[in-house]
Amino acid sequence: MSKRLGLITLLGLVVALWTPSPAPANEQLWSLLKNGGQVVLMRHAVTTPGAGDPPGMRIDDCNTQRNLIEEGRQHARQIGDAFRARGVTVERVLSSPWCRCIETARLAFGKAEVWQSLANLFGRSENEGKQVSELRAFVSQRREGNVVLVSHGSTIAALTGVSLGTGEMVVVSAQGAGNFAVNGRLSVPSS
Repeated sequence: MSKRLGLITLLGLVVALWTPSPAPANEQLWSLLKNGGQVVLMRHAVTTPGAGDPPGMRIDDCNTQRNLIEEGRQHARQIGDAFRARGVTVERVLSSPWCRCIETARLAFGKAEVWQSLANLFGRSENEGKQVSELRAFVSQRREGNVVLVSHGSTIAALTGVSLGTGEMVVVSAQGAGNFAVNGRLSVPSS
């Protein structure tokens, strides 16, 4: 029994050592961003619990929406700090009109232009075709500087096929003519 336990422990150690760390992938993405010309799609930071919107939600009244909690606010600030610490400049920041996205963008990057195409698609599948088409056209345009788009998990997944956690990002490169390449997921750990 003791040999078997030792073998299981050794096997666990080998698996842990051979499992790739996300750090090298993160560093490659940071390097890509430092060179500019990328689009970062970011899911808003942590909110009050729930999915979708509360009954009676109004886009013009933050009090009717699920909003960031203090942990989410702190994480948004840390994301912005990580960009600045690595010397990554951001030319533009566009946000969904939902308050949680606008607040995430402003806390991280100090600015946010509201863009309806980044609106929440959760429970709004009738808007998906139009929004994804508009997002695809924008994301596929080559540019000099980096652009950050702060949105919702459902909207980002509809465009990229990548399902993000709160405060997580996916970095894409424009390829023109409605095409873009997904370079990978980027995360800044929350402390």
